[in-house]
Amino acid sequence: QPQLAQSGGGSVEAGGSLTLSCEDARLNVSKYCMAWFRRSPGKEREGLAALAPDGRTTYVDSVAGRFVLSRDNVAGIVHLRMNSLKPEDTAMYYCAADKFACLFGPTVEATFAYWGQGTQVTVSS
Repeated sequence: QPQLAQSGGGSVEAGGSLTLSCEDARLNVSKYCMAWFRRSPGKEREGLAALAPDGRTTYVDSVAGRFVLSRDNVAGIVHLRMNSLKPEDTAMYYCAADKFACLFGPTVEATFAYWGQGTQVTVSS
């Protein structure tokens, strides 16, 4: 069973950038739908971006053009590069994996079977 390990995150000023990473030595990330979600205080967890095995990416409007999801198939790592960060991007961020989620709901929480532990991102104004 996959156990996703997250790294990156931290604190940054508005307009800055951060990169989150997600990996599992036993998971062939090239064969899974890999995605990132976040949960802001008092809000539901929301899907942000997903990367399908065929390379197609999906971004929600709030991060499109600012966040970039990429995959290193050799290293087995998925990265979320977050640019032009805003205070409203402050949240706990989670990576997720599932073999079929990209077919049914790439940014829908219920379609993902495996989750990372979460990492905090704080953007100050």
